[in-house]
Amino acid sequence: MAEKKFIVEIEKAKEAKDGRPSVGPVYRNVLVKDGFRPLAQGLQSCWDMFCESVKNYPNNRMLGEREIINGKAGKYVWLTYKEVHDLVLQVGVSIRSCGVDQGGRCGIYGANCSNWVISMQACNAHGLYCVPLYDTLGAGAVEYIICHAEISLVFVEENKISEVLKTFPNTEKYLKTLVSFGNVTVEQKEAAGNFGVKIYSWNDFLLLGLNKQFDIPIKKKTDICTIMYTSGTTGDPKGVMISNDSILSVISGVNLHLESMNEEFSEMDVYLSYLPLAHIFDRVIEELFISKGASIGFWHKDLKQLIDDIKELKPTVLCAVPRVLDRIYSGLVEKISSTGVIKNALFNIAYSYKLHNMSKGYKHVEAASVFDKIVFNKVKEGLGGKLRLILSGAAPLSSNVETFLRVVTCAHVLQGYGLTETCAGSFVARPDEMSMIGTVGPPLPVVDVCLESVPEMGYDALASAPRGEICIRGKCLFSGYYKQEDLTKEVIIDGWFHTGDVGEWQPNGSLKIIDRKKNIFKLSQGEYISVENLESIYSLAYNIDAIWIYGNSYESFLVAVVNPNMEALEHWAEANGIAGDFNSLCENPKAKTYVLGELNKIGKEKKSRGFEFIKDVHLDPTPFDMERDLLTPTYKKKRAQFFKYYQVCVKPRRLKD
Repeated sequence: MAEKKFIVEIEKAKEAKDGRPSVGPVYRNVLVKDGFRPLAQGLQSCWDMFCESVKNYPNNRMLGEREIINGKAGKYVWLTYKEVHDLVLQVGVSIRSCGVDQGGRCGIYGANCSNWVISMQACNAHGLYCVPLYDTLGAGAVEYIICHAEISLVFVEENKISEVLKTFPNTEKYLKTLVSFGNVTVEQKEAAGNFGVKIYSWNDFLLLGLNKQFDIPIKKKTDICTIMYTSGTTGDPKGVMISNDSILSVISGVNLHLESMNEEFSEMDVYLSYLPLAHIFDRVIEELFISKGASIGFWHKDLKQLIDDIKELKPTVLCAVPRVLDRIYSGLVEKISSTGVIKNALFNIAYSYKLHNMSKGYKHVEAASVFDKIVFNKVKEGLGGKLRLILSGAAPLSSNVETFLRVVTCAHVLQGYGLTETCAGSFVARPDEMSMIGTVGPPLPVVDVCLESVPEMGYDALASAPRGEICIRGKCLFSGYYKQEDLTKEVIIDGWFHTGDVGEWQPNGSLKIIDRKKNIFKLSQGEYISVENLESIYSLAYNIDAIWIYGNSYESFLVAVVNPNMEALEHWAEANGIAGDFNSLCENPKAKTYVLGELNKIGKEKKSRGFEFIKDVHLDPTPFDMERDLLTPTYKKKRAQFFKYYQVCVKPRRLKD
């Protein structure tokens, strides 16, 4: 039987010419082979979309937060679409009465909550650029964004007010108004007053617009809706300008994709909001849910309690980054292994049976209905009981975690891929297609995609297994980097956005992300090293949790810093009669030899070339984290920061000592 193909060729490949690399064929999703679906008539902006839902679903639950009673989180308390709309109108008039008009910039700083979305919709209503301030990048970035975007009003979470006040006097030229999501202290009022800034509690701000009237301006699709500053792995954040058209196009593409499989969202859906609204992934998903009249419940800002929020909210859709899904996976594996021999054996039989049937092409709901009721139902109930879709983005999800969750959660588990510059959604895998595990699926029916060869890395877009830099074209693309036209021209060439990521087409038309174009370096013997690709290979070693590989053109070999897996290291130490806690084991030369040996085994298995083997390691018991500025908020490695932090550890002589 011929394999299904989910893409169609719309333009031929181009050979290398005039110093430009060769480019593979242009593909798009087979659903739109005859042209992209136009947007619904009369829809010009995200505000229009929200108003449509208020008209159709005025009494539906829209935004929910948990009541906190005696310091404990209780039930969800809800605002309806009509109640939110009324609040948005009030906030909008108050913003305008502070002198911020269409095209002005409003910052929003803090964790997801109802007031975040209300402030965002007020920006949508009045054609203001909504500019999220990064919760995870510290005061330096907050100050940079306020000045760069010339933000005059900032909505801020109560416990972040001090962070904004720290940016004065450097921001006083621009920032004139601060609005707390909660209350304001007398000291904060005084501190703000010293710089001529007015600061309001949420309730006082709502009163500002009383008896005032401002017309809601007409907006166009091409108008900028938000400027999202990307954390980036180097330099200052870049302001990615995203238009109404970009967001509306992506939402239309996701709807068509889901409709084609009878999986579309509806007003009955419930979404758990915890991924930062300051990132495009969550922002677009929430706009999509709002367009359907669905419900959004917010977490109560404690990652350790996320499962408790899930049980209370009973979401139907969960968006996650791999780190959260890894945590859910580890928790489930631990629980299952501690259930006793008989239950454990039953689980393994059920798992193998269901996976076998799913691999043969059965839909997950039909693959093992009896086992779903008696074995996997407990997992489903632990995740609220109503979950039907888990969407993973921001970084690659390991295939074993993806497979496991597809089987045991009784929900679709799909990986997606996109960037802030492509308005989040560019690719997403399809439910019940086991061949798509480890891939990000086919393109959404809203983009054209081609691969461009990267000769210096050995990637050929015209080879039988086409590999190259992923280039994307379509209405969902960003409108440029704010005030940085030169950088925009570097990445958008002839209408194509060059992502910097390297992909490989699979025979069925799904795409596998295999590398990052910039992360290459040359060793002293002239060999190029594709470091992300190598890190993904060595990450398969069971005794490590994370790895950073380093080399340079003055040396002929690679070294690495590794976060060992605590359980594996302690188990090895016990088996070999080596005493000491986790920290002291990481300093033990024998432990280094053991970890290096396992890495080399993986290297041999994967047929790595001689110069790709790691010759020495430094073991760090502390996981790579944002606190030390090693990771971006989406857990990408800041390689320059890694080198700065670990340079003493990776000096070849030091490692050899």
